[in-house]
Amino acid sequence: MFKYNVRGENIEVTAAIRSYVEKKVGKVEKYFNDVPEATAHVNLKTYSDKTAKVEVTIPLPYLVLRAEETSPDLYGSVDLVTDKLERQMRKYKTKVNRRSRGSNVVVPPVLPGEEEELMEDEVNIVRTKRLSLKPMDSEEAVLQMDMLGHNFFIFEDADTNGTSIVYRRKDGKYGLIETE
Repeated sequence: MFKYNVRGENIEVTAAIRSYVEKKVGKVEKYFNDVPEATAHVNLKTYSDKTAKVEVTIPLPYLVLRAEETSPDLYGSVDLVTDKLERQMRKYKTKVNRRSRGSNVVVPPVLPGEEEELMEDEVNIVRTKRLSLKPMDSEEAVLQMDMLGHNFFIFEDADTNGTSIVYRRKDGKYGLIETE
């Protein structure tokens, strides 16, 4: 069973809100036969334009479930986030099931009758690109990304020799992902 860490920004987390969040986010537990010990981190935010944002992060031993949604209604945002988390779980289970067929890989158990539903979410890769990574710093990578008109850019960090990614965030600023 999940433990819940529910925080509110610009909103008081009442017992009713906490109960609703736990009930809705708890739906994800049905995808596990043995529910792992995990903490669901839920952030509720309200903004001056009367919208509500809900962010949910559930770190599990073999993956991290994360979703966020913004809508005019706090409860609606919780519903949308729950739907997104369930889609992620179905997609993950489908991918694991496909990979494990014919191998001795241990996979998280799928509930009976779930497999037919999972086949609907097939991944369809329509294009493959190959690229050679050039050593550069993050500022140069951002310039390259902007020149190409892309939302992200993969490069070899000249300082660490590791693969890194710069990306454009929804707020218009830039993010950097570094590999270890």
